[in-house]
Amino acid sequence: MVLTAENILLITSLLLFAGVLASKTSGKTGIPTLLLFLGVGMLAGSEGLGGIAFDDPSLTQFLGIIALTFILFSGGLDTKWPSVKPVLGQGIALSTLGVLLTSFSLGGFVYWISDLTLLESLLLGSIVSSTDAAAVFSILRSKSIGLKGNLRPLLELESGSNDPMAYFLTIAFTSMITIGDFSFGKIIPIFFLQMLVGAGLGWLIGRGIVLLVNRIKLDAEGLYPVLMIAMIMLTYSLTDLLYGNGFLAVYICALTVGNAKLVHKRSIMKFFDGLAWLMQVVMFITLGLLVFPSQMFPVLSLSLAAAVFLIVVARPLGIFLTLWPFNYNLREKTFLSWVGLRGAVPIVFATFPMIHGVESSSMIFHVVFFIVLTSVALQATTLPLAARWLKLSLPEELKKKSLLDLEMAEEGGSNLVEITLAPNTPMEGKKLMDIAFPTTFRVVLISRDGKFVTPNGQTELQGRDTLMIMTDSPDQDREIKELLMEV
Repeated sequence: MVLTAENILLITSLLLFAGVLASKTSGKTGIPTLLLFLGVGMLAGSEGLGGIAFDDPSLTQFLGIIALTFILFSGGLDTKWPSVKPVLGQGIALSTLGVLLTSFSLGGFVYWISDLTLLESLLLGSIVSSTDAAAVFSILRSKSIGLKGNLRPLLELESGSNDPMAYFLTIAFTSMITIGDFSFGKIIPIFFLQMLVGAGLGWLIGRGIVLLVNRIKLDAEGLYPVLMIAMIMLTYSLTDLLYGNGFLAVYICALTVGNAKLVHKRSIMKFFDGLAWLMQVVMFITLGLLVFPSQMFPVLSLSLAAAVFLIVVARPLGIFLTLWPFNYNLREKTFLSWVGLRGAVPIVFATFPMIHGVESSSMIFHVVFFIVLTSVALQATTLPLAARWLKLSLPEELKKKSLLDLEMAEEGGSNLVEITLAPNTPMEGKKLMDIAFPTTFRVVLISRDGKFVTPNGQTELQGRDTLMIMTDSPDQDREIKELLMEV
């Protein structure tokens, strides 16, 4: 087939349609969505039924970085700061020290059982050292798994923030293999520089986005997500130019934006949720196209041994040692060890050695791909069972509730309060974004003159408005009532 614009659009549309259609069967069959997307790509590849010849690691990496950027931003946008604040120390420890322990232990094991050099083995361990937020929470939500205590916020924070460490280690070991004089003494200062610049720029740009979006008045609401896309790309590229970690900057930026008062916040979050799904489909199918199943058979034994060691030894070792100073019991640490799902991130990172000409890069890529398949196939399908066995899932009656009710229960019992403003309220004409509401509230609906209004930050209040506000506790209910009734 001659590749023309029309043919490319046709192939792309068919692959997207097949990926979405395959995901529809995920809930019925129990097969993780990630596996279905990858399967569609492999079936369409040069060794599959589709026969699409695709062998371009550079293009795959380019698409993967773009996709990961928007997936990280969407994840950070949905992360509630009050829920992750109590586990901030544990989350940072897992996303740094935990990743380091996992990568070095797996790298040492691979060096012991294979013909790879020490640096190549450590490179492989670094590539698969981070967990995948999209894979973890798509499984938790699709299976309606409610977790007790702070386990879900900790998993959310770890999965969203541990990619930068794995990315840094991957780049560092790739450079050490391709550049002879690249040493640990040189990479440690670079690591701290990347993290500090990434975190600082992410917060600063996030605050700037909030100010810009709230003050600029665009002609159409649909332009606000377009503005956000431009700012996300600017965040990653500018941070990278200033020698910071772009992935960390994007996540911190999203966390800052998502927990601030923002005009059209609800529509922006819905847009990026859909965009994140599109990015996942594109990324997983593209990665599937890049895989050659015939090249996986020669390294099958090594891949299986590495996958089992990662799941049974390396991940638990990282969890237990990292969380040793914190107050977590054996059951909680065991469950956290089992939820170490690997997703598309390691496969994208595995393209870096291929592009930079590492001798064993093709072998490493296919070992990584097999590890990801094993992790998702084994761990993702058994998460509900593991939560029940370890007695960490919420009671059955809570699982029958809607996703909204489930999240409210996990976060400590959020509730809905209804407040009717006085006819001559001092709030008359004030915009919602200008009122000093607590950060954990959400005005979900306004009843006005017998009609319902879906509010956003620019909505102006009127006398006799009835506000339906979601809060976290009765104390906040009283605080909001006093605020709205103040003179």
